[in-house]
Amino acid sequence: MLDNITKKNIDDCRDVLVGKVPDPKSQIEQITIALIYKFMDDMDKEAVEKFKGKPKFFAPPKKTGDPKVDKKQIDYSKYGWRKLFDPKLGGKEMLELYSEALDKLQTNPNIPELFRNIFKNAYLPYRDPGTLKLFLKHIHSFEYSHSEKLGDAFEYLLSVMGSQGDAGQFRTPRHIIDFVTACVNPQKNETVLDPACGTAGFLLSAYKHILKQNSTPLSKKTSDHLPSPAGEGGRRPDEGEGRPGGALTPDQRKKLATNFVGYDISPDMVRLSLANMYLHGFTTPQIHEYDSLSSEDRWNETFDVILANPPFMTPKGGIRPHKKFGVQANKAEVLFTDYIAEHLNSNGRAGIVVPNGIVATSQTAYKQLRKMLVTDCLIAVISLPAGVFQPYSGVKTSVLILDKRLAKKSQHILFLKIDNDGFDLGAQRREIDKNDLPLALKTLHDYKECLSNEIAVNELPSLATLVSKETVLANKDIGLSAERYFETKKVKSEFNYVKLGDVAKLIGGSTPSKDNNSYWENGNIDWITCSDFSESPMFIDNSIRKITEKAVKENSTSIIPEDTLVLVTRVSLGKMAFVTKPTALNQDLTALLFDGTKINKRYAYHCLLSIADQIVNAGHGATVKGVTRDFVKELEIPLPPLEIQQQIVAEIEGYQKIIDGAKQVVNNYKPTITIKPEWKMVELGEVCEEFQYGSSKKSNDKGEIPCLRMGNIQNGEIDWDDLKFAPDDEDFEKYLLKQNDILFNRTNSAVHVGKTAIFKGNRKAVFAGYLIRIHYDKNKLLGDYLNVCLNSREAKEFCQRVKSDGVNQSNINTQALATFKFPLPSIEEQQTIVKAIEEEMQLVSANKRIVEIFEQKIKTKISEVWGVKANAYQLEDEELSMAAEP
Repeated sequence: MLDNITKKNIDDCRDVLVGKVPDPKSQIEQITIALIYKFMDDMDKEAVEKFKGKPKFFAPPKKTGDPKVDKKQIDYSKYGWRKLFDPKLGGKEMLELYSEALDKLQTNPNIPELFRNIFKNAYLPYRDPGTLKLFLKHIHSFEYSHSEKLGDAFEYLLSVMGSQGDAGQFRTPRHIIDFVTACVNPQKNETVLDPACGTAGFLLSAYKHILKQNSTPLSKKTSDHLPSPAGEGGRRPDEGEGRPGGALTPDQRKKLATNFVGYDISPDMVRLSLANMYLHGFTTPQIHEYDSLSSEDRWNETFDVILANPPFMTPKGGIRPHKKFGVQANKAEVLFTDYIAEHLNSNGRAGIVVPNGIVATSQTAYKQLRKMLVTDCLIAVISLPAGVFQPYSGVKTSVLILDKRLAKKSQHILFLKIDNDGFDLGAQRREIDKNDLPLALKTLHDYKECLSNEIAVNELPSLATLVSKETVLANKDIGLSAERYFETKKVKSEFNYVKLGDVAKLIGGSTPSKDNNSYWENGNIDWITCSDFSESPMFIDNSIRKITEKAVKENSTSIIPEDTLVLVTRVSLGKMAFVTKPTALNQDLTALLFDGTKINKRYAYHCLLSIADQIVNAGHGATVKGVTRDFVKELEIPLPPLEIQQQIVAEIEGYQKIIDGAKQVVNNYKPTITIKPEWKMVELGEVCEEFQYGSSKKSNDKGEIPCLRMGNIQNGEIDWDDLKFAPDDEDFEKYLLKQNDILFNRTNSAVHVGKTAIFKGNRKAVFAGYLIRIHYDKNKLLGDYLNVCLNSREAKEFCQRVKSDGVNQSNINTQALATFKFPLPSIEEQQTIVKAIEEEMQLVSANKRIVEIFEQKIKTKISEVWGVKANAYQLEDEELSMAAEP
């Protein structure tokens, strides 16, 4: 386990770098290089002090006797780590020596090739002596050993790295990596490949899995010296109740060290993988810089096990693969999946994390790929929740389990649907007590056991279903989406099911001519369309448009009574709400008039809301998706007695009141400052050096560097959920954001103009033209304090006064912004104010958490009616008390 001291040292290193090196991946590279540099010096020191030997890595050159040759030789001893801390060196001299060392170490013949590869193209990306001195001081606190402590530290370091944008590389959560590894179950004598290895997470997961499988009881005598992969002495902590790898012979351990192979196209990723493997005890890791899709050099290599989360995205123009692929395509996700299937040995196995396109896209290449997988090697598809990759991406993923041996014995595909992976699906991914992964793993292993022994499969749990290969192949698109096959699998409920058509009358809408002004002028009847459902409300109070009684009469349009449930059956498919007054419907909507003697309309609403995804998935149409009213009539929901329905609704409405109350706190909270008379009031222009407009270039859907826009400014912070990316020809230096930059939204609708956020350097980013970056005087202002002032009620009122209004939006220019007046206390007082507001924000966050928890309670209650037993969130007393305070 990672200890707190090591974690703090790593966090300190990142905190030092973040002002000069905002990109997390670049921070990790700088820490990696410095750690390896330090550890080589530690090993030299150990060789001299413990073993009375000589330095190996930072040794002076050997004399050849030839003065000319000796003169040209580089004295690498002057680059020893401890030389950097010579008290005679000033800050500038330390910086020059460190920069020179990074350049020279990659050519040092005394250093093994592994280390030279890590130092390849290494450089110092900043020239500030103070930053370097503080950074090296923190690195100096680490000590080299073979202990798992350093491996855990490095894995924690890698965990801070987010999306790599255009390459489609998202850090796979550790528990998902370990789950996929356990599903495939690699063995000690098997070769393991990851053809897009990133930071080697899957390879190390497989290695630890094998060690755990081959444990022996941990004795006091042997516990201090546990084997590394190649059998060198080293320290490893107790894992479980045994000594990991203790049952392996020396020859098996030696073989194990060469069984793990990784490829990656990125030199930076190769460097990180090498360091990660090395810090886990691999002295010569088999990590290669290699383009798995375009190069043929390693095409003939096959493996017993392949584990991967390949890149999801494809570069502009596609990929130009060679002709050896079985499926001809230019999409990275298709080619990687094909590559893995084709590079398994005859009895090989694989676990692949794939995006939704692989299981659902109907393009020819995808269908050919799925047909090949079903025919040759696929035994299971595991559907993961859409939020597994939060906060980096909300992309929906599945895991394909391939097994060439068992696929020959089976005529079915096992589908597993994971609803909970042990964490909630919000951006923070907080741990919860619901986790389907253990049951899914057991179900998969039981299924494989049945196939191996050629016995029938017993009853499956609710998260699993078996579908014949014949059925899958009979679908015209050969879809592998688990949701498709679970739609027809009725869950067990203690109540009978009823079709909607048996308990409700369905009424469709119509669309009066837009050319006939007499239908619209002076209209007094609400007329709703899909656009009225854009916020997904439970109630629609006011429609955007109104029609006349003449329009109703001449178009045979029905007026539905108040408190009628309306379902969107086309365009914004699956949304629903109650109307609060007599209303006419657009043709894309369907009203449901429920029989109150059989069903409570609020109960029906919550049941339909819980299966909205099924309605969406059933949509059909070339451009606009929709479902027919006949389809809606056939939808089935569980029907408890009316009294029980009312009890369920009462419980849910009680939860909803708590949600509404917490939302009031969240939505109405604004930071306020009690102004002291002695504080000077200043205009923003007096303490700001420049107001800079953002880039005017059009953002891309894909790319490497996010371009923050209006929508990314939320509640004083940067929201990373919905990103666009800067084009390749952007002037990045000009628009690149720095730690504690303030971004002001100058153009938007009147209610949103003036939104402000502080940039905390979470990742590299630029900003778009509708935003203004405020360059403030850091000697007078704290960024967090200025952010509070610009998000205050006074600032919002100021923005409403000075904005200029256009047809659809308002605008505030820099001249107007510069006149905003606010109090300017001392830096110390600003710090006190910010701290107090941060405490208030914690209470607001607690209320946000209350909303999440009770929304989940509503889902859980409805799930129980359907027969899906799910434990609700356990709300801690401290959370309740925190929520009640603001």
